[in-house]
Amino acid sequence: MSDEFDVIVIGAGPPGENAAGRSVDAGMHVAIVESRLVGGECSFWGCIPSKTLLRPGDIVAAAKRVPGAAEAITGPIDAAAAFGQRDYMTSSWSDHTQTPWLESKGIELVRGHGRLAGERVVEVETESGPRRLHAAKAVVLANGTTPVMPPIDGLDGVEAWDNRDATSTSTVPRRLLVLGGGAIGAELAQAFERLGSEQVTVVEGGPRLLAREEPFAGHELEEAFESEGIAVRTGVTAEAAFRDEGGVHLRLSDGTEVAGDELLVAVGRRANTRDVGLDSVGFDTSQRLQVDERLRVRGVPGEWLYAVGDVAGLAQLTHMGKYQGRVVGDVIAGRDVVDESDHRAVPRVTFTDPQVAAVGPTEAEAREAGLEVRVVTVGTGDVAGAYVRGNDIKGTSQLVVDESRGVIVGATFTGPDVQEMLHAATIAIVGEVPLDRLWHAVPSFPTVSEVWLRLLEAYGL
Repeated sequence: MSDEFDVIVIGAGPPGENAAGRSVDAGMHVAIVESRLVGGECSFWGCIPSKTLLRPGDIVAAAKRVPGAAEAITGPIDAAAAFGQRDYMTSSWSDHTQTPWLESKGIELVRGHGRLAGERVVEVETESGPRRLHAAKAVVLANGTTPVMPPIDGLDGVEAWDNRDATSTSTVPRRLLVLGGGAIGAELAQAFERLGSEQVTVVEGGPRLLAREEPFAGHELEEAFESEGIAVRTGVTAEAAFRDEGGVHLRLSDGTEVAGDELLVAVGRRANTRDVGLDSVGFDTSQRLQVDERLRVRGVPGEWLYAVGDVAGLAQLTHMGKYQGRVVGDVIAGRDVVDESDHRAVPRVTFTDPQVAAVGPTEAEAREAGLEVRVVTVGTGDVAGAYVRGNDIKGTSQLVVDESRGVIVGATFTGPDVQEMLHAATIAIVGEVPLDRLWHAVPSFPTVSEVWLRLLEAYGL
């Protein structure tokens, strides 16, 4: 096997796959290095298994909102069947369905841990021994992140779950503690409650769930959680953890204590930059990895080292990593492109019930950026399409408008299945569609998308 390539990608998750594929499409010879499974975190421990475990509860909740269908719900969710579907979706943690795509593109897969060993050089520890790869054009870091375990007294002795443990388990704990009220913690808290956990408690140090979204989104989600029995503790932090015959316990900053049979820690993720050889290429490893507008790693001379996906430190979302991979492939091929979306139109969805779908900055972020904004809000459930979908559908739809240009810069939707509302907002933001032009985009009836008409009417059009 030749060790000479045009491009070497370290990490075969979706961002790395897209960088490799785009480079191949531009006529380059590419190798991709992966130490675990082709498909990465998203396919096997993140997006795919977590959303698969959420889906049964979503379906049951949706049916219960519809008279006639509600009466057909006569028993609990079959957790074993849900775990079986999760196993099917992850191919039982085998990447045999993922590798044929690499082969079809002519991308060489090198299995093992890869690290930089000088300019355009990657050393890989394979099962058969070390292998030294050389890149004529570029190396792309796409090796993701790992969960953060905070410095809580006793935490390392309680066998806490991270997201991989939670999405790969085949048991439903009777009592589940969740430390962290961001998207991962919130999604898995609701998934296990609906799969059969009798007691779920979410502990969040900030003032609300989903701290990075609009305040109303976190408050609405907390109300929904409490209505179905999920306890939410905000504004408190965990100071100590221990496990005894009664389970795992967290001592909180307000002097109280909570207990469960398992503890899921979901307080954030750290970029995998510690064992990738950055020191061998002149990078100051005491600094956080950053990239420029063409996703080249700052602080490395020669403009040959790139980073995409979570390791790049931008929007840590699979779809954004895939976008970055495509941008990098074009840049390496010599096209005059830059990363625009990471700085102005990041779409994101928290797949709880209610869902929280948002794109662009929040109102507060837009104001902090110096924009003169106006905010318009309507009820997501206040259109005929929502009533058709069932009773008691709630939520909020909001636009953040840049008044100086008359265009939308941010949007947030909460409610059931609002993720399908998001791409229209993303297109409006990226395309900078003037509101008086957007008014002529007629939503079909009766759909929840009629919310767009109500929002524009609220704005005064």
